[in-house]
Amino acid sequence: MSKSTKKFVILLFSLFLGATTLQAQAALPFSVGGEPLPSLAPVLEQTTPAVVNISVAGTKVSQQQLPELFKYFFGPGGNPDTGEQERPFQGLGSGVVIDAKKGYVITNYHVIHEADEIVVTLKDGRTFEAEVLGSDRHTDIALLKIDADELVDIKLSDSDELRVGDFAIAIGNPFGLGQTVTSGIVSALGRSGLNIENLENFIQTDAAINSGNSGGALINLRGELIGINTAIIAPNGGNIGIGFAIPSNMVRNLADQIIEFGEVRRGVLGVTGGELNSDLAKAFGTDSQHGAFVNQVMQGSAADQAGIKPGDIIIAVDDKKVKSFAELRAKIGTMGAGKTIKIGAIRDGEDISFKVTLQQAEEQNINAKVMHPALEGASLSSTAKGADISGVVVSKIQRNSKAFANGFEEGDIIIGINKIRISSIADLRELLETEPKVLAVNIQRGDENLYRIIQ
Repeated sequence: MSKSTKKFVILLFSLFLGATTLQAQAALPFSVGGEPLPSLAPVLEQTTPAVVNISVAGTKVSQQQLPELFKYFFGPGGNPDTGEQERPFQGLGSGVVIDAKKGYVITNYHVIHEADEIVVTLKDGRTFEAEVLGSDRHTDIALLKIDADELVDIKLSDSDELRVGDFAIAIGNPFGLGQTVTSGIVSALGRSGLNIENLENFIQTDAAINSGNSGGALINLRGELIGINTAIIAPNGGNIGIGFAIPSNMVRNLADQIIEFGEVRRGVLGVTGGELNSDLAKAFGTDSQHGAFVNQVMQGSAADQAGIKPGDIIIAVDDKKVKSFAELRAKIGTMGAGKTIKIGAIRDGEDISFKVTLQQAEEQNINAKVMHPALEGASLSSTAKGADISGVVVSKIQRNSKAFANGFEEGDIIIGINKIRISSIADLRELLETEPKVLAVNIQRGDENLYRIIQ
C-alpha cells in the first residue's frame, strides 16, 4: 500500500513484529544421529504471539482539478479547483504488544496516519479495534491500545548494548501474507543522514524486511525487542539486505511519554553543532574521533544554564557513549522534557561533566483529544514565531471525527477560549483544564473570526 512505502532511493516501510516477556531457553529439541540441530523455534514459539497484524482504513482529501478545456472560463489567475474530494484508502502493517495487561501495541506512525479505523489481528485470529493513544511523526512511532485478554508481550532490551554482528530476527506481515520470520545480523549502529525521519539513530540489519512489515519487531536470540522495523533501501523495489529499525531505547522513552502525557514532550538541549573530525579534534585538544562538536549554545537554553560552551565535545549522555551529533540529537530528542541527565564532554583536552535539565521543545502536531474529548480527531501545533496571528493551529483533522463534527477545519487558528486570549499550546492546555465545561472557542479562519462551542 502507499501508506507503507517511503522513498529513500526507494524506501519501503516494513514490518510488524512482536515478542514476549519470556526469555527463550537454549533447548535444541531436534537431533540427527543423536546430535542436536540449532533452531530459532524455541525463541519464536514464545515471541511470535506478541506480533500482530494491523489493517487500517480511512479517507484522504484531495483537490479535484477541472479538465484544461474548462480552465479557460476561469480566466488568468482563476481557480480551477472544484473543491475537495474524499478518496478511501486501506493499508496493512504490523505491531508489537509491549504490555499485555494494558493492551499497549507499538507500531509506526506512517502505518496509522490519517486512518479512521484501525483493526489489530492477533496470531490466534482474534481481531480488535485499536485506539491511538499518541504518536510522533518525527521518529515514526505510534502507541495503540486494544481491550483484549490473554495477550503475550515482549520485553524491551537495552539497545545501547547492541554490537555489530549480533544476531537479529525480524517478524512481521510482508505483503499481507501473514506472519513471516527472517533472520540476519546487526549490520551497523547509529545510522543517520538517511532523510527517512527527522530524528534518526537507526539499527541497520540484513534480516529481510519488506513492504507491509512496518511496525514489526526486530528481536535478539533471547526473544527481546531490540528495534521496531521501519524502512529499507530498495533501488529496484525489493529487499537487498539493507533494513532499518528504531532502537528499543528510543521506543521505550517515547512510549513512556505517550502513556504518561498522551503525547511526546520532547526534550531540548539548546545547542547546534556537527560531527567531530580529526582536524577539529586536534584543534580542540583531543585524540578522540567520536563525539558531538558544539559550535553554538542558545542563550537561556538548558545547555547554557548548565555551563556548556561552544567548542565543547560531547562524548556521553548518562555515561553512555555518543559517537556523533546526529546520535546526540536523536538521544536528546526522545528524552522527556524536564528530565535531568548527565552530559560528559571534553574541553581543552580535559574531561568534564554537566547536570542538565532538558527544556521542552516547541509543541507540534499534538493529539487534541488528550486536552478535550470534543477535539478528538484534530492535531494541534503552535503558530510559527513572528507569525501575524499567534495562537494554536489545527494542523490536521480527521473526517467524521468529533472535532470535525464540532465545526473545526484544518488551518483554523484557535486564538481564545471564553474571551481569554491564548498564544500557545501551553495556554490552551491550561484553559481547557481550568475553564467551565461549556467553552466558547474563538478561531480565526482566513479573514473570518468565528466561535465554536464545545462541551
